[in-house]
Amino acid sequence: MMPEAAQTLRVPGRAEDLAGLYGGIEGAELLGLLSREVFPGRIALVSSFGTESAVLLAMAAEADPAFPVIFVNTGKLFGETLRYRDQLVKRLGLTDVREVGPSAAELAAGDPDGMLFNRDYDACCQLRKTVPLQRALAGLDAWVTGRKRFQSATRAALPLFEQDGDRIKVNPLADWDKERLEEEFTRRDLPRHPLEADGFLSIGCYTCTERVAPGADPRSGRWAGSAKTECGIHMNWTGTAR
Repeated sequence: MMPEAAQTLRVPGRAEDLAGLYGGIEGAELLGLLSREVFPGRIALVSSFGTESAVLLAMAAEADPAFPVIFVNTGKLFGETLRYRDQLVKRLGLTDVREVGPSAAELAAGDPDGMLFNRDYDACCQLRKTVPLQRALAGLDAWVTGRKRFQSATRAALPLFEQDGDRIKVNPLADWDKERLEEEFTRRDLPRHPLEADGFLSIGCYTCTERVAPGADPRSGRWAGSAKTECGIHMNWTGTAR
């Protein structure tokens, strides 16, 4: 049941306003409400099609199979990730998956030898992830992410609604723990990313992703050995990732 106050809201407010109106709603119900009533035609889900992505994608498909999904293909993703994406899209019946990535001209100017990752992690992420995503988000007022507090110390205070400049980020699974996530995988009978069983718990580009040691931070395999914790897509969060 939609909150009475929400029924009159047509112009999105700031993150704290949205939290007050919709903080008690979750899952497919929340995504459907946001896409139909709050941000019609102006919201998309951004997914890496990684190890935990299937749950949020399933919720979006349940809310609306045409819920827009943005997938950033950096050109350096595992082949297993691309095949997993195709499997999930077919399985869930998603009809609006938008693949974006760096242009040939951008790569020629910024990473002509394809080895920028070896020289500057941040510059490589900016070129291959952040810039393409910003293009894809043009014209949108909100976007949905799959981030969760348990994933790393830098996400420990992640809110449900987050101000992202003039846009709103929605983190529907922010307060989910690993146990609840696993229960949802089982309940929905969702397929797993093929690399997860091999110790890859957070998967990005093959150039910068390693297996995670038992009991370690799930994101410790990303840019291992460096101080980097975020690719740049989420560096505008008002926590320690800023």
